[in-house]
Amino acid sequence: MSDEKIKVGISQGDINGIGLEVILKTLMEPGITEICTPVLFSSQKTVSYHRKALNLDEFNFNPIRDFSQFNNKKVNVFVCYEEEVNIEIGKSTELSGKYALNSLEKATQALLNNQVDVLVTGPIHKHNIQSAEFNFPGHTEYLGAKLGGEPLMLLCSDDLKVAVVTGHVPLKDVASKISSDKVYQKINQLYKSLKEDFGIRKPKIAVLGLNPHAGDNGVIGVEDKELIAPAVQKALDENKLVYGPYSADGFFGKGLQSQFDAVLAMYHDQGLIPFKTLAFNSGVNFTAGLNYVRTSPDHGTGYDIAGKNLADESSFKKAIYTAIDIFKNRKLYLEINANPLQHTTIKKER
Repeated sequence: MSDEKIKVGISQGDINGIGLEVILKTLMEPGITEICTPVLFSSQKTVSYHRKALNLDEFNFNPIRDFSQFNNKKVNVFVCYEEEVNIEIGKSTELSGKYALNSLEKATQALLNNQVDVLVTGPIHKHNIQSAEFNFPGHTEYLGAKLGGEPLMLLCSDDLKVAVVTGHVPLKDVASKISSDKVYQKINQLYKSLKEDFGIRKPKIAVLGLNPHAGDNGVIGVEDKELIAPAVQKALDENKLVYGPYSADGFFGKGLQSQFDAVLAMYHDQGLIPFKTLAFNSGVNFTAGLNYVRTSPDHGTGYDIAGKNLADESSFKKAIYTAIDIFKNRKLYLEINANPLQHTTIKKER
């Protein structure tokens, strides 16, 4: 494997939230440019505004307008726009959505052009970013359309990984979005990601039920028995270590997550509430299943604490490290499996 530093593309997120605060704090970390070369997609004026507002005078960067100006020993800021933008800290505005999208589009294109190796996204506001160019429930769906592959939302920490069958879907629509085929597909996506992205040779996966008490054998809904259990059994029959469906409350209440490499939840809050309870500020949102690596912190725009120098950068820092690790793991997996030894039957000699 090459020792060349990985280029980490970073979209700025909402300019009125805590995104640039956690980004700048992370990029001021001593030694960050020793392990990767960060490229923040923003503007000199926007970055300078936040640097001054947060008294981060020691933050230095190399502004570039073309990748020929790239410096692999410094933090680079790719200038996406030249105009001075009206920043209103702590407020959701049409402008903050517009420039969040501007940065995201430029960073995504750089990823597609192989000008950066991985993408780490700053938090966006899902309402103000909506436009003719962005008609998606969130980052996951947008990047699924742009980067190729089938996106799987996978929340990661050192001790817990949680994926979801249905992502940004209204609760009233969840049951209709679940089928045996879809659960089976997500099991396989998660299994593949654990092997290729995290280097787990024989992943062990727990699958949660949809209904309270996993349906109580059909007493409280039939989806668990008729849709989820057959998908689990099909994976088991393929020699995958997949078990369930488990009652979600009892599963986390008993701490059973520690016995598995990952948990597959049926819907957003079923998986994310326990995850954020157990791993908030140390968790990372990883979009598995794409042709490129994308991570983000596990928090939102944080308008209520924006501009107060209170935001914890731990999750964003972890998002960068996780993206680097996954990129290396994928590369290693490809190298190991490029020329596998052919299986031959050994004949006994008399």
